[in-house]
Amino acid sequence: MRHIAVIDVGKTNAKLALVEEGSLREVAVVTRPNAVLPGPPYPHFDVEGHWDFFLHHLRAFHADWGIDAISVTTHGASAALLDAAGHLAVPMLDYEHSGPDHLAAAYSALRPDFSETGSPRLPWGLNLGAQLHWLLDTQPGLRGNLAHVLTHPQYWGWRLTGEMACDVCSLGSHTDLWNPATGGFSTLVDRLGLSGKMAPPRRPSEVLGHLRPEVAAATGLALHTPVCVGIHDSNASLYPYLSVPQRAFSVVSTGTWVICMAIGGAAVQPDQTRDVLVNVNALGQAVPSARFMGGREYEIIRQGQSLPATATDRAAALARGVMLLPSVDEGSGPFQGRKMRWTVEPEIPGQRLVALSWYLALMTRTCLDLAGARGPVIVEGPFARNADYLDMLSAVSPDGVQTAASATGTSAGAALLCLGTTARPETRSHPPPADAEALRAVSARWKALAGPGAEDTGGV
Repeated sequence: MRHIAVIDVGKTNAKLALVEEGSLREVAVVTRPNAVLPGPPYPHFDVEGHWDFFLHHLRAFHADWGIDAISVTTHGASAALLDAAGHLAVPMLDYEHSGPDHLAAAYSALRPDFSETGSPRLPWGLNLGAQLHWLLDTQPGLRGNLAHVLTHPQYWGWRLTGEMACDVCSLGSHTDLWNPATGGFSTLVDRLGLSGKMAPPRRPSEVLGHLRPEVAAATGLALHTPVCVGIHDSNASLYPYLSVPQRAFSVVSTGTWVICMAIGGAAVQPDQTRDVLVNVNALGQAVPSARFMGGREYEIIRQGQSLPATATDRAAALARGVMLLPSVDEGSGPFQGRKMRWTVEPEIPGQRLVALSWYLALMTRTCLDLAGARGPVIVEGPFARNADYLDMLSAVSPDGVQTAASATGTSAGAALLCLGTTARPETRSHPPPADAEALRAVSARWKALAGPGAEDTGGV
């Protein structure tokens, strides 16, 4: 039995998971917060803290279980800018930093049209191109010192192997740097003066290289341990399902972001005003997608509440008509610029949690519809363990809802990159609940109140 170590850097946490071949079960998982360091020169990720953490636990996992290969998956909208010696030329910018907004007008004039990239114009540094533009313009000496640009998963691959690459999924995730139709870099790369500096794009399942001697010595792993190119996290969730022939379906990858990806769905027109975009999957294919910042919204609204909602809470939320209307995060998702409001203020935390879960499910269904989704809906990640979310989503999804058994939604897909098999992770059906009709009535009212022109029709 082989074991794949998966480095998984999400926006909220950095993780190392050990995935077992065959079952795709995580036999061990460790996490640390993905804390943002305040600077100088600007808010940035703690890459050295992560690196020490990964090396320590790679050694421990290998001693206890044995590690046969390593895969990497990370959040998008991040890149490593390296100098000629292979060191970070500048720290890795936190994409929620507002710095790039200060050059928004200049960047908007520079970036390619939406029709070329399928990448919507986003705030902060959510467009990787905007980050690069801002860094090159504001960091003294960077343009002359910059030798290589690697997308985020491949930075860790570089640290492990000494080989450089970008992966097509990370490039195709609203960076403005990729043209999905041609499968190559967009015109922005030339406009930024980065031709010849972008690391070569590769498929995530290719072998990037084998361990540097110093990494093998630090972890006890064999020098010949292979490391895959790696993949953007939401596409890691999608990857296991691409290898199994079936009709139309969609995958909902949940975490800080909720990404809804439609395979074999209806033809749709991407709409950047509603965060409907084109992603690129691990096979290099364009995937209609829509998204919102669901995990972040969940943390904002639950206000630290950890006790689960009860049946009494659910009944009261239904009877009182407690609903949360969009948007908690106004800068992304299908209702951008809309201010959140309650139809009725929750009386107790349990009612708040129920209405929050319904809101997240209805936002998910909205995104699925905008992406042209058809067929069953597969939910990956933390929301796959939220019963109220699943009840509402299944009530409004006529082709059914399934949940992934994996506790870490991205790790199975990332591990499969190394295994080269067609094994599909286990899923479980979540049938509509007994009160599905009542939930569908909630959905109908929510859509009426959330629709265009409905911002001022009551609520608190």
